[in-house]
Amino acid sequence: MAGILVMKHLFFFVSVCLAINLAMCTSNIPNTKKTYIIQMDKWAKPDVFIDHVKWYSSLVKSVLASTPEKESTGHEEERLLYTYQTAFHGVAAHLSEEEVKKLQEQHGVLAVFPETKYQLHTTRSPMFLGLDRYDSSKLWSDRLSDHNVIVGVLDTGIWPESPSFNDTGMIGVPAHWKGACETGRGFEKHHCSKKIVGARVFYRGYEAAYGKINERDEYKSARDQDGHGTHTAGAVAGSLVHGANLLGYAYGNARGMAPGARVAAYKVCWVGGCFSSDILSAVDQAVADEVNVLSISLGGGVSSYNRDSLSIAAFGAMEKGVFVSCSAGNGGPDPISLTNVSPWITTVGASTMDRDFPATVKLGTGKIVTGASLYKGRTNLSTQKQYPLIYLGNNSSSPMPGSLCLEGTLDGAAVAGKIVICDRGINPRVQKGQVVKEAGGVGMILTNTAANGEELVADSHLLPAVAVGEMAGRAIKRYASARNATATLRFLGTKLGIRPSPVVAAFSSRGPNFLSLEILKPDMVAPGVNILAAWTGALGPSSLPIDQRRTNFNILSGTSMSCPHVSGIAALLKARHPDWSPAAIKSALMTTAYVHDNTYKSLKDASSATPSTPYDHGAGHINPRKAVDPGLIYDIGAQDYFEFLCTQDLSPSQLMVFGKFSNRTCHHLLANPGDLNYPAISAVFPEDEKILMLTLHRTVTNVGSPVSSYHVRVTSFKGAVVKVEPASLNFTSKHQKLSYKVTFETKSRQKAPEFGSLIWKDGTHKVRSPIVVTWLASL
Repeated sequence: MAGILVMKHLFFFVSVCLAINLAMCTSNIPNTKKTYIIQMDKWAKPDVFIDHVKWYSSLVKSVLASTPEKESTGHEEERLLYTYQTAFHGVAAHLSEEEVKKLQEQHGVLAVFPETKYQLHTTRSPMFLGLDRYDSSKLWSDRLSDHNVIVGVLDTGIWPESPSFNDTGMIGVPAHWKGACETGRGFEKHHCSKKIVGARVFYRGYEAAYGKINERDEYKSARDQDGHGTHTAGAVAGSLVHGANLLGYAYGNARGMAPGARVAAYKVCWVGGCFSSDILSAVDQAVADEVNVLSISLGGGVSSYNRDSLSIAAFGAMEKGVFVSCSAGNGGPDPISLTNVSPWITTVGASTMDRDFPATVKLGTGKIVTGASLYKGRTNLSTQKQYPLIYLGNNSSSPMPGSLCLEGTLDGAAVAGKIVICDRGINPRVQKGQVVKEAGGVGMILTNTAANGEELVADSHLLPAVAVGEMAGRAIKRYASARNATATLRFLGTKLGIRPSPVVAAFSSRGPNFLSLEILKPDMVAPGVNILAAWTGALGPSSLPIDQRRTNFNILSGTSMSCPHVSGIAALLKARHPDWSPAAIKSALMTTAYVHDNTYKSLKDASSATPSTPYDHGAGHINPRKAVDPGLIYDIGAQDYFEFLCTQDLSPSQLMVFGKFSNRTCHHLLANPGDLNYPAISAVFPEDEKILMLTLHRTVTNVGSPVSSYHVRVTSFKGAVVKVEPASLNFTSKHQKLSYKVTFETKSRQKAPEFGSLIWKDGTHKVRSPIVVTWLASL
C-alpha cells in the first residue's frame, strides 16, 4: 500500500467522482424540482401548532413558489412526501433550489440533504457457522416468550408463499409489535403471519424522481418481484425447510440464522433503485414499530457523518436500542471502497464457505481446467465430443466489446455452434451467456479479470457455461488463439469440504475507513458467496426476464448475503441476552471472530491468494457459538458515540443533527477519536514526526464468570513498541467494568500500516481485538 497521504488524496478524488456521477444522474431525472430531506429541531415547534406534522406542512407551504397550479390544487400536499418522527425528525419534500434556500432560513431547520440513490449489494451457511439444530437450540433462549425478536429487513419486499416463511408451531405475534400489514396488488392481510409479522412499502421518493410506478409491470406492494428481499429475509430468519435446493444444487436443509425470529419487510427498493427519502422513512417507521434488529443490504457513496441521512437515522435507531447491520458493498478488491462506515453501524464484508459447485473445461489438448457453474438445463454438451472454441478479444489487458459479450456485439456467423470465451465486466454474468445463446453459441467460458482474481462465483446460466479464474482464463485464451482450438464443458454438482475456507471474497469492499482512520472497517466478514436462500416466484433464478424457470430457492453472492447472516445472529444474541445494547452485540461478534481458515492458516484474500488484512476482514469471520459467551464486551452508549463525533471537526450546527433530539452536548471526554471504546484498535500517528507516542484507552465489561482473571497478549510490531497497562484484569463480579490503556511508541515510521492483535485470555475465553498502526505521511 502506498503512503497513507496518497490514499487520502485518492479518497478525495473518488468522493468528487461519486459526487459528479450523482449530479449527472440526478440531472437526467425529468423533473425541474428534486426531493430533499429536511431535518428539523423537534423542540423548536411553535405552540400554535397542535403537532409536528402541521408545523412541517406549514413550513413547506410557506416556501412554495406561487403558481397557478399551486393555487388551483392542494399542490403543497403532494410536495410533502414524508414526515419523520422517531429515529429522525423532519420531512422529505419535492422542492426547487430556490425553495430550499428559503426553507434553510426558517426557524427550526437543522440540515437539508439532497435525495441520494442507493443500490442493492448483491444452505450450507448455518452448518458452516456451527448452527446445527443442537447448537442452535442452545444459542436460542429456552423461554418461548423470548422468541419475540423482530428483524426489520429493508429491501425489495418479500414472497410470503416461500416455505422459508412457514409459521407452523410459532407462538402468537409478540406483544410489543406495533407494526402493520399494508395491502396492495398481490399482497393481502393473510400474507402476514406469525413469521412475517409486518409488511410496509415506501415509494414516494422513487415516484417523485421517476414518476408513478406502473402497477401492471411492478407490484406496488410488499410482494417481492426482484427476489433480493426474499433471499435476505430467508437468510436472516427463514424457517427450516427439508430438501431445499436450486435445480438439484446445494441439496439439504435450508434455514435462516435465527429461524425462531420474526420478519418485518420494509420495501424500499424498486426497479430503478432505492432512494434515501424512502429508506429514511422505513428506518423511522421500523423503529416506531419496535423492531429489535435492522438488516440493510444496500448502500450509496460515502458522505461525512452529518451529510449521510442513513447514518443519522441509524444513530437514532441505536439510541432506541436497535441493532443496525449493513452490507459493506461490492466494490472490492479496490481499497477505500466501503460504504456504511459509521461506528454505530455494524458493517459486514463477504467470505466464502466450504461448499463449491465445480465444473470443468476440457481443452482439445486434453488439459482439464476446474471452474464453477450452476447450469442445469435440457441442453448439455457431450463430454465425448469437442466443440470449436472462440475468443473475440486480443488477449490484451483491455477487454473489447466482443470479448465482454455485450448485447449486439457477437457475430452469429462467427460464433454459431462454438463455445465462446467471455471476459467478466460491464454487463451481468448471466446476460453474457444469453448473448452467446442468442448468437448461436453452444456454450460459454466466463473468465475472471485481474479485479476478480481466482474467486469463483457460480451462476444459474441459461446455456452450458463455466466460470474460471484469471490465470486459467489467460491460459484458455492463449490456447483459443491457436488454429482449430476446441473444448467441452462438464458439470459436477455440489462439493463440500472445500479447502481453504473461508476466504475473503474478491468483490467484498475494503478499508481503510477514510472518514475516520481510527475506526477500523469493515467490522467483520460472514458467508456471502454462493448462498442458498428463499426466492421469489415472479422471476427465474438467473433474474433474466427470458428465464421461465421457477424455484423456491436461489443461490446468490454479495455482501447483501453476508449482512443478513450477521443480522440473524444478532437476533439470536438479543434473544439470549435481551439486556445487551447494540454495541454489546457487535462487540461479542467482533472479539470472538476468527482469523484462520480450515487449513489453520491466516484468512486469505480471494483476489490475490495472499493473507487478508483487517482492512479486508475487519475483526475476522463471525463465530456465533463463541459470540454467545464472549467473556468481556466493549460497550458503547449513545453519548459515547456523540463524544466521538465531537472529535470529527464538525461545527456545532453539524453536531446538532445527532444531538438535538436528546439535547446532547460535547463533554470532550475523548482525547483522541481512537479512544472510542471500539472492539478494534486503530492507532494513527499524525504527519508530525516529532510525535512518537500515542496512548489509547479501553474499558471492558465482564459478562462471563463473576470472579475471573484475564491476562493480555499483544502482537510485536516492526515500527512501534506496544505496552498494555495493566497487563492483567481481575474481576470480582458480573457486569463489573475495568479499564486499560495501550501505549504505542514509534521505533521506525513505516510507509504502510502494520496489523496485529490484542487478546485478553482467562483460560476459557479469548477476547481478541485487531490492531492497526498507521503513520500518516507528510508531503
